[in-house]
Amino acid sequence: MTAKAESFDPIQADRRAYREALGRFGTGVTVITCATPDGPLGITANSFASVSLDPPLVLWSPAKSSSRYPFFMAAERFAIHVMGRDQFDTCNGFARDGDAFDRIDWTTSAGGVPLITGSLSCLECTTTATHDGGDHSIIVARVTRVTTRAGEPLLFFGGAYGTFDPAS
Repeated sequence: MTAKAESFDPIQADRRAYREALGRFGTGVTVITCATPDGPLGITANSFASVSLDPPLVLWSPAKSSSRYPFFMAAERFAIHVMGRDQFDTCNGFARDGDAFDRIDWTTSAGGVPLITGSLSCLECTTTATHDGGDHSIIVARVTRVTTRAGEPLLFFGGAYGTFDPAS
């Protein structure tokens, strides 16, 4: 049986209701990293999407309210790490603290970007454009290098982390 649908104007409604409606869309989980003058920085994000295969473009959207926002907006290079089921602790670490590198294995790319070891995919990127997106910005980037491995994804749905069982 399908639950009764609720309809509302997102501007008039409680912000929580709108956020919960958006949370009905299951997403993958990423950790975005960049180098800063003070050292490596990371942030957990699910606002990631593929834009184009040719040229290889992706986007992500940092919140303007984040203390990490100015560093990612200033970064010419960064990496997007698609996180695996076994990387829940890494995602949680970077959701709370941009300096969670002491708890994980990582290396530095030739361009100086911190790279998390063991992610399902690592997309090394160069920023090509930024756009205003309300309380977020939209960063469009060209993917310059990809590292990938097989594994089960870590997903986010309804405010909680989970996994995907392709057999069901």
